[in-house]
Parts: sequence; structure tokens; C-alpha cells
Amino acid sequence: MEAFKLKTLADLFNASDERVELIDGEIVQRPMARIEHGFVQSNTVAELDALRRTAGPGGWWIASEVSVHYADHQCPTHDLAGWRKERLPERPSGVVEIVPDWVCEIVSPGHERKDTLTLFLLLQRQQVSYYWLIWPEERSLVAWQLDGGSYRVVASVAAPGPDERKMRIPPFDAIEIDLGYILGDEA
Repeated sequence: MEAFKLKTLADLFNASDERVELIDGEIVQRPMARIEHGFVQSNTVAELDALRRTAGPGGWWIASEVSVHYADHQCPTHDLAGWRKERLPERPSGVVEIVPDWVCEIVSPGHERKDTLTLFLLLQRQQVSYYWLIWPEERSLVAWQLDGGSYRVVASVAAPGPDERKMRIPPFDAIEIDLGYILGDEA
């Protein structure tokens, strides 16, 4: 019997399929993109665009579908990831080796465990300050903030009503975010 060999970034680069990522030493297929996923992802970027355009303190590098190499056997591709420009003045490039300040995953049916447990624990260990999960079908968002090495919930919204449509959610509490728009309201 052959021993299981944990895969590395080199194995990921040699993979024949580009829709893969390295999770816990395994090269895994990324889920097929659904239209709900695409709308939530692009709407979130649009809502945060003012912060991306800000130079210096308060500004962010926010990218979609970005691979982050955290450790020898960990290189997930995040739906969205962001770095504060005050911490990272130059725009990152390639496979990023610097831990993001914020990660957002849009949960895909059949892949919930990866986003809600595997990545949650990885990002907590890697000290990613903020982790958001968005469920397009349920129209809900949960945001965590690192607090003493563990995540705590700082926002939780399900099917936002008129009073919850616009909120300030860390780390982007400098602006009001239109959650209704992010989660697919036409208004």
C-alpha cells in the first residue's frame, strides 16, 4: 500500500484543470459557478468599490477568485479577499503569499463543509482578521471578527428587511453596505 502524499503548491501548478485549489494537502475541484453566486460576488465588489479606490489609510485591495498560499499544503482560491493598503501598500500579484485582512466566501450547495468548517478553521489559524460567509439562496450573511485568536460573530443577517437593508459591517464599517443589493434585491 502506498502512503498518502500531501500535495503542495507545485502540484497545484501542475494540475491539468484550472478550477482546482489546494485544501489540506489535496487538490480539490472548485464548484461550478451558479448565476446566484456570480451576482452576489459582483454585487459585493460593487458595494465595496469606494474602498478600493481609496489610496492610503482606509483603502483596500479587493480581488475576486484569488489564490492565497497560507502553508505548504494550503492554497485555497477565495471568492473574495482583501488587504488593507496601509498594511500592503503595493498591489499583490500572482498567487498571494500574504495573509488577507478579509475573506468572503459565497457558499455553494454541496460545498458547505469547506466554507463553514475547513476554511473557517484555516483562516482562524492563519489569523485572517475578518471572515464573511454569504448564502445566496437563503439571502443571508454572517461576518466573523478575530478576537483573541478565535472568531466571534459581528453581524448576522437573514433575508434583510427594509430596516436591515443598509448596514455597517466590520471591517468596512466606514461605509453603509446595501445588503439587499448584495443579496439580490432588484430595488
